[in-house]
Amino acid sequence: MFDYWWIYALVGFIFLYVLIQSVVALLKATKQAKVLGFSSSDINKTMTSSALLSIAPSIAILISLVVLSKIFGPWIAGMRLATLGAVTYELPAAINVIEGAFGADINGALTIEMGVTAIWVMTLGCIPPLLLVPFFYQKISTRFEQIKEKNSEWKDILMDALFLGMISAFVGYVIAPIEPEGGGPAYISILAILVLVVSAVLVAVFGLLSQKKNFSWLKSYALPLSMVLSMALAIVFASWGVR
Repeated sequence: MFDYWWIYALVGFIFLYVLIQSVVALLKATKQAKVLGFSSSDINKTMTSSALLSIAPSIAILISLVVLSKIFGPWIAGMRLATLGAVTYELPAAINVIEGAFGADINGALTIEMGVTAIWVMTLGCIPPLLLVPFFYQKISTRFEQIKEKNSEWKDILMDALFLGMISAFVGYVIAPIEPEGGGPAYISILAILVLVVSAVLVAVFGLLSQKKNFSWLKSYALPLSMVLSMALAIVFASWGVR
C-alpha cells in the first residue's frame, strides 16, 4: 500500500535517529559506569545479559510485525512497533477504522485513504499517554502513595482493577460476533475464544514453573512462548474445522 521512495527515506531516517540515540545513551552509560567504579568485565557482562534478555520481547514484536505488515506493509508496521506502538493497540485501532469507518474487510483490498486514516487514528491515540506521563505522573504517583499509606491493600486492588479492565476490553473484542465475508448470519468465533483460553493457561503454567521450579528465565520468555504456541495451536484447531 505504501510503496513510495519517500516513505522508505522517512522510515529510514527515523530508524537511524533511534539507533544513534541508543548508541549515544550506551556510550554515556558506559562512561558513567566507569566513573562509579564498575570494571570493564562487569560492564560487558551487563550488556551481554541485557542483549540476551531483549531476544524474548523481540520475538513477540516480530510476530506482531508480521500481523501488522499485512495492512501497512513492513516499513510502516516496523516504524510503529519499533518506536511507539504495540500490536495490542495498533491492530484493533486499524481494524476499527477500516471496518467501522469504511465498511471494508480488513483482509480485502485496502485503499491509501483507509491506510492513512488508520495511521492518523493510531498516532492521535498514542499522544494522550505521552502527555499524561510527563505532566501528571508525579501527581498520580503521589496519590498512589497516599492511598498506600492509608491502606496498602487498596493500591493493589486498584491496580488489579485497572489491569482487569484493560483485559476485559480485549476479551470483549475477541468474543464479539463476526459477520462472514459475503454475507450470512453473524457468529461468535470459538477459535478465537479457544486460543485466548489456551494462551492464558500457557502464561499461567509458565508463571508457576518460574516460581515453583526456579525457572527464572521463563519470566522473560513466557509471553513470546505463549504467543507462538497459541498461534501454532490455532492452526491445528482451524484444521479441525473450528472457526
